[in-house]
Amino acid sequence: MDEDSIAFMKKRGPAPASTPPPEVLKKNYRNGRLVNQPDLPQVLQVREYAAEGPAGAIAVRLYRGAGTAELKSLPLLVFYHGGGWMLGDLDSHDWLCRMIANSADCEVLAVDYRLTPEHVFPAAYEDCLAAIHWAAANAEKLGLDANRISVGGDSAGGNLAAAVAIALRDEGKIALKNQVLIYPGVDLSMSGNYYGRFTKDLILTDDAVRMFAAYYVPKAEDRKDWRVSPLFAPTLKGLPPSLLIISGFDPLSPQDEEYAERLEKDGVATKVERYPGQMHGFMSNARFLPKAYDAVEKIAAQLKAN
Repeated sequence: MDEDSIAFMKKRGPAPASTPPPEVLKKNYRNGRLVNQPDLPQVLQVREYAAEGPAGAIAVRLYRGAGTAELKSLPLLVFYHGGGWMLGDLDSHDWLCRMIANSADCEVLAVDYRLTPEHVFPAAYEDCLAAIHWAAANAEKLGLDANRISVGGDSAGGNLAAAVAIALRDEGKIALKNQVLIYPGVDLSMSGNYYGRFTKDLILTDDAVRMFAAYYVPKAEDRKDWRVSPLFAPTLKGLPPSLLIISGFDPLSPQDEEYAERLEKDGVATKVERYPGQMHGFMSNARFLPKAYDAVEKIAAQLKAN
C-alpha cells in the first residue's frame, strides 16, 4: 500500500476480534463518513424525490453540477452507493456524488435502495432498476437528457450497476451511454480462486466479503444468478462503454480484472484505471486518501467522452 493508505489504516486501529452485528456496522459506517470525507463541495442544486419502486417509494437525491445553470438538459449518472448491500444511504456518498456532478458537468441521481438484513436479494436490484426507469420516464421534468443516461456505483453499488446495465441491455428500452464500476463485486459465488491474500488490516477483507454476500443472498444456489454475480451473465456483448476502477489491495480486484477481460472479449469498449497502492473503499475516504480526487477526474472524463 502507499504511504497514505498505511497511515489511514494505522489511524483506524486494529479490527475488532469478532464482527459486530449489522446495527453496529451501520452506525459505525455513518459515523465514519463524518471523519473520513472532505467538506462537501457546493453544487448548483440538490433536489429530493421519491421514485416509484416495486415495494413503495424509493428516496433519491438529484445533484446538478456547479456551472451548469445555462444548460437545459444535462447528462445523467444514476449512482448506487456501496456498503455491502447493508450499509450506506444518500448521505454516505454525498461528497462523491457532488464531486462527480461538478467535475463531469452533469446530474447525478443517488438511489437509496433497500438494504440487508431487512431486505435480501432481489430487493436492492429491483429498486435500482426501478429508479433508473423512473429517471428516464421523468427526464424532461428533471432537466435531463434522456439519451445520455449512464449508470455507476462503488463496491456493492458497482455490483448493482453492472446488473442493471445487463438488464437494460436485454430490455432494449434505455440505451446507456456508460457504466462506471468502482471496485465492484461481480462474483458473489465465492467459487473463484480469488481469496487468501487479503485477510486483515484492510477496509474490506475476505471474511467481510463472505459476510456481506451471505446477508444479501442467503441462498447459496442463487449466487451464480447474473443479477447477483454479473460475471456469470451468458454474454456481456452490447453493454455500454465501461470504466472500471480497480484498487490493488482489495479481495475483489482479481474478479474485477476478470470482468474487464470479459467485457473486452465480448467487444465492449472498456477502460481500466488501476490504483495499485490503494485499498477497497479509497474513494469514500478522500480526506486521508487523496487518490480519490484523481479517480473522480477519470470518471468525469469517461462521462464527458460519451
